[in-house]
Amino acid sequence: MVGLAGVTGAEPGSGYRSGVSNPAQGESAGEGGQRGVSTPRWPAILTWRSHDATRMESVRVIVTGNRIRASGRIIAGASAEHPAFSASYDLVTDESGLTRRLSLRSTLAGGERHASLSRDEENYWLVDAAGSHVRATFGGAVDADVVLSPLFNTLPIRRYGMAHATEDVTVPVVYVSLPELQVQEAHVTYSSGPDGIHVLSPVSSATVTVDDNGFVLDYPGLAERI
Repeated sequence: MVGLAGVTGAEPGSGYRSGVSNPAQGESAGEGGQRGVSTPRWPAILTWRSHDATRMESVRVIVTGNRIRASGRIIAGASAEHPAFSASYDLVTDESGLTRRLSLRSTLAGGERHASLSRDEENYWLVDAAGSHVRATFGGAVDADVVLSPLFNTLPIRRYGMAHATEDVTVPVVYVSLPELQVQEAHVTYSSGPDGIHVLSPVSSATVTVDDNGFVLDYPGLAERI
């Protein structure tokens, strides 16, 4: 099911703020780091484990300048939040770190589901999901966000330099649920401060910590990097 919610948000910048580290240098995590987890060199495998131990996510990430390519998989056992499922995704951004393409596959006991999203030069999204085909702006969104995955929070955090500067932004996103792969317009608010980056999403509110390159280390209530 594809829905439009009429949500607006802050216009993103065209590139990174000055405080963002060069990911190719592979610095160690600073004071915001966690239990010896260091900032990776690229390509890298990043792995998160949910705090209740019902899910794991592992993703191969390639960072080239501001561009990100990521191929990941989420494995989840049955819980109060969701049935047992596995999901895989492939993400490609443009040279400014804005989402260009995202494809997903979700597998449950009853079968598989697929979704594909792509953003064209006019910032229209072409979405093929749950048997629907939609071309829409999704409120001006230039990012996709996948529920249960801390990887996708990295996109606006890096672009706005929030690992190193105080910011308060509301970002329109194309929001994808798991395991249903339903797609809708939503918004996520990021507010950075000395204790981390507060994230207010359609399903949670938490203060996350990130490494020097903006990749999530700990997202309370969701997952921590291991």
